[in-house]
Amino acid sequence: MHENLFQTPVQYATLGGGCFWCLDAVFRKIRGVVQVESGYCGGRTSDPTYEQICTGQTGHAEVVRVVFDADEISFAELLQIFFAIHDPTTLNRQGNDIGTQYRSVIFYHDEQQRQQAEVAIAAAGALWDAPVVTELAALAPYYPAEDYHQDYFTQHLGQGYCAFVVAPKVVKARQLFAARWQN
Repeated sequence: MHENLFQTPVQYATLGGGCFWCLDAVFRKIRGVVQVESGYCGGRTSDPTYEQICTGQTGHAEVVRVVFDADEISFAELLQIFFAIHDPTTLNRQGNDIGTQYRSVIFYHDEQQRQQAEVAIAAAGALWDAPVVTELAALAPYYPAEDYHQDYFTQHLGQGYCAFVVAPKVVKARQLFAARWQN
């Protein structure tokens, strides 16, 4: 009689916007997000390591896999947050992080996500003075990052990169998306 009482319409988003620590820190705080995992996607090497990714030779992007409750937040809303917390106009770069592993990319999981991503990319283009270079690609093999990358910001608040790069993005997201923010 209540067989679906505890089931939610869980969906996945796989997004790259520079260092995955930044995206991870923000999406963990968004209401409707069930889980966030840092990982690698879009490359040629099977089961890559962080050290391999850092060479820029594997073709992978640092990404987050966001598991979300589609009854609480839509893929389109996640993309609004995504475009607000990184610069989609810099090719293979976010700030001082330079290389293909830091590219702006949306790996779509189905045709509906592809269409919504196209709309979001066009909308983002209207907000920037430079062209948006966010790559749009079908989901490629995804590999979880090593355990020490998961929830990195929360575990390393005092670390320099977290304090000066990640924290400002978290503050910005909290201000822009206060209605979606969970403490």
